[in-house]
Amino acid sequence: MEHNQELHSEHSHGYGVYILVWLALMALTGITVAVAGINFGGLTIATALVIAAIKSFLVLKIFMHLRSESKTFRAFVGVAILFLLISFILLFSDYSFIVRN
Repeated sequence: MEHNQELHSEHSHGYGVYILVWLALMALTGITVAVAGINFGGLTIATALVIAAIKSFLVLKIFMHLRSESKTFRAFVGVAILFLLISFILLFSDYSFIVRN
């Protein structure tokens, strides 16, 4: 029982961290909405994707406790993110080819 409590205290954050991350997520969502209303040309989608990547990083690290998971699980998450990145690169290279023609 004592071992369980030690593991739980290592993996959990205080409420203050959760509130700060939630406020950061709300601010980033507001920035995403503001960027969507401004025409940056081809950078509009890229900016929104960068902000979404930052938000997903916060959720993975803080809310999903990825920092305290085993290295094997983190490797699987990394591989999934790598394939997602490759998919985005292929999608946008195709999209940019269509827009140019």
